[in-house]
Amino acid sequence: MKKLSDEKIRIISIATLSLLLLFVLLSQWGCGEMGFSIAAVLPGLVGTHLSEQPLTVSSAQEYSPSLLQNEIDNRITKIRPMSTPLDQISRFKGARKSGSMIIDYYSVDTKPSEYTLEEAYSEPSASEATANHSRARIKLSNCESIVPSDTLMVLGKGDYGSLISEYDEQYLMLYVLSVDIEAGEVLVMSVNGKKIGSYDNCVPSMSKGMKFLRLGRAATELDVQTAQFESLPIKQQNYCQIFKMQIEQSTFFKLANKEVEWDFSDQEELAIYDMRRTMERSFLFGVKQKIYDPVKKEEVSLTGGIWWQVQKKYLFDSGEPFTHENLVDMMKMCFTGNAGNKRKILMAGSDLISVISKLDYYRTVSNDSDMMKWGLDFNEISSKFGKLYVIHSEIFDEADMSMQGLIFDPEYIQKWSHVPFGTQSLDLKKAGVRNTDALVLTEASCMTLRYPDAHMRVCGY
Repeated sequence: MKKLSDEKIRIISIATLSLLLLFVLLSQWGCGEMGFSIAAVLPGLVGTHLSEQPLTVSSAQEYSPSLLQNEIDNRITKIRPMSTPLDQISRFKGARKSGSMIIDYYSVDTKPSEYTLEEAYSEPSASEATANHSRARIKLSNCESIVPSDTLMVLGKGDYGSLISEYDEQYLMLYVLSVDIEAGEVLVMSVNGKKIGSYDNCVPSMSKGMKFLRLGRAATELDVQTAQFESLPIKQQNYCQIFKMQIEQSTFFKLANKEVEWDFSDQEELAIYDMRRTMERSFLFGVKQKIYDPVKKEEVSLTGGIWWQVQKKYLFDSGEPFTHENLVDMMKMCFTGNAGNKRKILMAGSDLISVISKLDYYRTVSNDSDMMKWGLDFNEISSKFGKLYVIHSEIFDEADMSMQGLIFDPEYIQKWSHVPFGTQSLDLKKAGVRNTDALVLTEASCMTLRYPDAHMRVCGY
């Protein structure tokens, strides 16, 4: 390309200056006197050129609406619809590795200590009484857990006033001689019975439904052996469920400019939270079953929720005010009569949390401390029976169970994992399926409870 001569450069410069001078003269003597400014697209030029008018925001919005951008908040709020306390606790505690999708586990409670009289027993009249009436055959519930040499204390009062000796203030005590499991009968002998006619220590009348408490065994001097103590766990089962979540992003979406930072990792984070939230629902309320998918022609395993594994219930009338007495009774049932710990977790719906929070607390039950554990914030309720760590779970609200909750002992809840939580990248491009980046999140797991009586449902009806 040839260089321009100095003469040509001088001519071009003069022409440019002349044009500028012409525009100035026109603006001062011509268009300015006529009261308007030039805003037109000149031939051969791209864009809108303004004359006799400063460049302002309003003019820019008028002639080039997309030039100025609105302020955009780069802090995208990643909404967490609810917490997942059950899943959170189980992950902090760690899962046990399972070599199968089917989990067989054994659970056993403590040996029964309380019994109920199933048929009333009537004492003889004074004329009919004999020395043999110091013994009696009575029908008791769960008598298979009673053995000879056990002692039973009778709780409550009888028809004649009180099931205590006429000479002192002791409860009636019975000594077990033999047990007929098939008939459900126990042959007992009175220790401090009633005097009927001329015979002392007779077994007095007892009404149906009376409670008995098992005390310690009593052996003789020559006894070397006693009845064996057997305790066998019951086999139970649950299925691991395969939880999956897939994320995809097209190559063109990845390359496109974005007003805010939104990439594959953001999608992955939201997918994990959604996956954990749905897993929480399954761990709580899932129904254990195997079904056949006729479309995929494969079997599907569904895990059973721990809500259905708990049989103990505390019921209260949700139409009546929830009182301090209700709370004490609830904690009494929760912490007594089982092999559980004295620190348990109450995971409940919003209405149940609300009625508990509105209570006036006394010295017997306090609500004055918080605790953080397993990455969760708990409110602590202390009583003479034990401590409850309370946390709200929106899963109960979603399930239309806002007035219900689950008290569980974290020591006796176990998560099983056949396939631990992990990610797998899919090369859909190479496979010729789609031009996307794909990631699959997978976990095959379930939850089980040991010592069923250590956990309890709280149900407002």
